[in-house]
Amino acid sequence: MIKLTTLQAYADENGNVIEYDGPPLDKNVRIDFRGNNNRLVVETPARIDRITVLFDCDNGVVRVGSNDKKSGSHLRLNARVGEDAKIIIGKYVTMTGACFMTAAEGSQITVGDDCMIATDNELRTHDGHPIFDLSTEQRINTARSITVGNHVWLSKEAVLLAGAEIADGSVIGLRAVVTGKIPNNAVAVGIPAKVVRRNIAWERPNLTLTKPYYKPDASTVTKTDYWNATDEG
Repeated sequence: MIKLTTLQAYADENGNVIEYDGPPLDKNVRIDFRGNNNRLVVETPARIDRITVLFDCDNGVVRVGSNDKKSGSHLRLNARVGEDAKIIIGKYVTMTGACFMTAAEGSQITVGDDCMIATDNELRTHDGHPIFDLSTEQRINTARSITVGNHVWLSKEAVLLAGAEIADGSVIGLRAVVTGKIPNNAVAVGIPAKVVRRNIAWERPNLTLTKPYYKPDASTVTKTDYWNATDEG
């Protein structure tokens, strides 16, 4: 196994590659290559506070989009990647605290642009261990991909499990567990997460750090392009 503690361009005889053309990062970095033909791509400019990527098998891919915005938190990613699996993170994605993502068995996690991820969030395409039906001996918990759209806000300790799909502009509440589809511009809460409000829009300005400190209406923020009615289909 190859263990790296610096984020910089890299290639080895086993086909493992790191694509990164920014200044070397050697603080809070851990990259493990256990298998072959794995690829980590970090686009620049990068705003990374911590990154751990464990490639346990072969043919894994992790791609992290660029972030040149001055506001918002840095990326704090803890990723585990299995056989033929992918984790694709878009541009301008921020994480207040460590976010754990794991994909296996050819599944994929896709996170769109401008997403805001809080603290202690988890995105899991699989359960980590197989469960079988006694009569058929077939797996009942196969890995399934997770898709998160653009400008999605995951509140603290929200968890996304196999098959979760969240469309653009939505908010996932505190400690919610998403197992199915959430439409665009909606608020979903609970276990499992259910939509409780539609036709909403959210913006990044912090209530205590960004003036004005009272924000009673949309005139107090700059609108992004994600102010859209919820798709009722």
